[in-house]
Amino acid sequence: MILHAGLVALRLRGRWRGVLIEGPSGAGKSDLALRCLSLGGRLVADDRVLAWTSEGRLFGRAPETLAGLLEMRGLGIAPVEALPYTGIELIVACEAEPAAIERMPEPEAAERLGVTLPLRRLWPFEPAAPLKLIAALERVGFR
Repeated sequence: MILHAGLVALRLRGRWRGVLIEGPSGAGKSDLALRCLSLGGRLVADDRVLAWTSEGRLFGRAPETLAGLLEMRGLGIAPVEALPYTGIELIVACEAEPAAIERMPEPEAAERLGVTLPLRRLWPFEPAAPLKLIAALERVGFR
């Protein structure tokens, strides 16, 4: 299944862990992914994620035509170092306005292809958004 989202992976505790970055067009998905790369993350897919399940886990990769490419608004499409695929352990929903983010949110979850994953909401243009994404991923249990 193709998802309209980005996918980045961060190496935590010895392995790559994926974060699906969702939101409408122009919401800041690629911008947030780019800033995660500057903190040691790797791109897996930008704009479109080919998702599948195996043994109760969700995985994703870029479609062949988009592999290793990241859109940088104002600069165009650029090649970046990318992973071929990763397991997805967290969903980040990009909110359009900072006021949409609760200070002390209750835990949320979302289902993709029959797999339930933790969901966190972020305003992607906040300077600390990539650090918050990493902090949220660190709190997700290993599967």
